[in-house]
Amino acid sequence: MTVGQLAMLGGRKTMIWTGALLITVGDILMMVSTSLGALYAGRLILGIGNGFFMTFSQLYIQECSPAKFRGLGISAFQFWTSIGTLIGTIVDNFTAPITGKNSYLIPLGLVYIVPFFICIGLFFIPESPRWLLHHGKPEQARKALLWLRPEPRTVELEIADIQAAINAEQELAKKASWIDMFKDPVDRRRTMLAVVGVSTQAASGAMFMIAYGTYFFEMAGVGSPFANACILVAVGVVAIIINSFLVTHVGRRRMFLFWGLILCGICQMIIAVLDTTQPAAESSRKGIGMISSYAWLSGGELPSQRLRSHTFGLAAAIGFLGAWLATFTAPYFINPDSLNWGPKYGYIWFPSCFVTAAFIFFFFPEVKGRTLEEIDEMFEARLPARKFRKYVCVGRGAVDKVESNETREVVWGNEKAAAEATINTA
Repeated sequence: MTVGQLAMLGGRKTMIWTGALLITVGDILMMVSTSLGALYAGRLILGIGNGFFMTFSQLYIQECSPAKFRGLGISAFQFWTSIGTLIGTIVDNFTAPITGKNSYLIPLGLVYIVPFFICIGLFFIPESPRWLLHHGKPEQARKALLWLRPEPRTVELEIADIQAAINAEQELAKKASWIDMFKDPVDRRRTMLAVVGVSTQAASGAMFMIAYGTYFFEMAGVGSPFANACILVAVGVVAIIINSFLVTHVGRRRMFLFWGLILCGICQMIIAVLDTTQPAAESSRKGIGMISSYAWLSGGELPSQRLRSHTFGLAAAIGFLGAWLATFTAPYFINPDSLNWGPKYGYIWFPSCFVTAAFIFFFFPEVKGRTLEEIDEMFEARLPARKFRKYVCVGRGAVDKVESNETREVVWGNEKAAAEATINTA
């Protein structure tokens, strides 16, 4: 939740570098320490660093990607996150039988690889042009956008649109604070939508399967727990690839609603009913729910530029809190020594999925293919969610053109003014 204030101190790249440093420090502490307290401290620092990665990396993608590739960019982010999860699962499986410190030193040692390459790669990419413009650095922003865009002729127009949106926001408030997310009705609506968007992953109930997949399969006695866990992650990777097409060509609302929450709710209800009616059947223990990997996409593109880091930080914090709550309470429901619900745990998440899906259907706007400035315009116009998809944005250039045409019509519609204009032209 502190990313909003931290974002004012440094750019997106600086915060990603900070995340890499925190992960390195936390990992070193975990590798060299022998006390439980030091291990917890190292894990906490590592988790904070990962939070920096998750937040500022996605903010960078949101702010730098062209509108039509924004969803694809977040999809690529989720793809590599899932690949990392798969690699981690494989490494943990093969190092678990090792006796001695190497069983955990090897996985921890591999953690350094990704931050190292990220730190090197950051030297070769520019800072977010929107962040630069927001902090009064137009020339640097122009250079950054020229590097990011394949067609330089569009850069000046995009710079003008971004600057116009920033100027309009600064007329309302010079500085951004936490209270601004809730004080203005428009920003309050955008904050609520961003928070709900990020929280859909927790609301689907899929987090318990992600966190306890190996344990769940072992408890159920279905095949090899490790093989099933790898299959589960691999299915997630395939789902992300499919969703990459859906989010670009179909639209985010449909993907959220149909391919995410509703399908996940139905699948969890099916395995819960099967376990209730045929508790001894192995088939009742098999089921995979799918939830959209683009919950984070709405969390970053729906807030305003002035409050984006604050709102995205709040949405991420609530999303992580929901995920933690789901994973923390899951063992008490599925564990044979506790409530022993097993797959019946799906009875809880079926209504959760459909309630969230209903909220998205009625209140979530469709912003596929829209620039962040167009999204600002539509929210400022206070459009209902159903009108976002077909709304024709005018933009600053279009407004200037309309005003110019209206002035011309007034002048040439006045005979005296037209005669004076003709004499002056001659």
